[in-house]
Amino acid sequence: MDFGIEFNDVLRIVVSIICGSAIGFEREYRNKSAGFRTIILICLGSTIFTMVSQNAAGMSDDRIAANIITGVGFIGAGVIFKDNVSITGLTTAAVIWAAAAIGMVVGISEYGLGLLLSCVVLIILSVFNKIEGAIDFLHHRRTFNIKFKEPDVKVLEQTEQFIKAGGLSSKRLQIAKTDEALVVTIEIYGKKRLIQQINEKLVSHPDIRQINQTNASNSSILDR
Repeated sequence: MDFGIEFNDVLRIVVSIICGSAIGFEREYRNKSAGFRTIILICLGSTIFTMVSQNAAGMSDDRIAANIITGVGFIGAGVIFKDNVSITGLTTAAVIWAAAAIGMVVGISEYGLGLLLSCVVLIILSVFNKIEGAIDFLHHRRTFNIKFKEPDVKVLEQTEQFIKAGGLSSKRLQIAKTDEALVVTIEIYGKKRLIQQINEKLVSHPDIRQINQTNASNSSILDR
């Protein structure tokens, strides 16, 4: 039985930890569910499994790779959360998937490619985030859960006309009616500046009893 450790094996482990650390630091800095240690372990685990598939007799490389992808898919699914109107965690799940792929690349001793891919992932997460912010400024979406004081659909139609007059578009996502109130989930989209203005007007709207507004990054509730 051979208990020797080759330099190349140590190098693969070290490079894998470096790649995982770089990506994990960015996720931890943004306070995501899969942070520093998680991404490192995912990247390192993929590297180790890839090393095992190369060194163990009778094991198929493509079978190990397929099982890594399947296993990482379960981990990624655990960070995705869905409520009635939105889904969060998709980017973090994609980062987990990419980190596992980088770990596999390092596991086959492609160190330069692994480091390059890590840099590419960081660029996408940081620089492209600003581009995404610029797009969001021009075409912003916000979801409002509105409870009207009267159970009259005409009040909702008047509110939709009020939103349209503000230069925005809207779409009903859910609507429910009780004897006491009308509860509606509506999505408003357009320029971010205009949405902020209409938000202030909706807060002071005399026909609205309660309003809960959400977007990709925050949420707030007005109850009166």
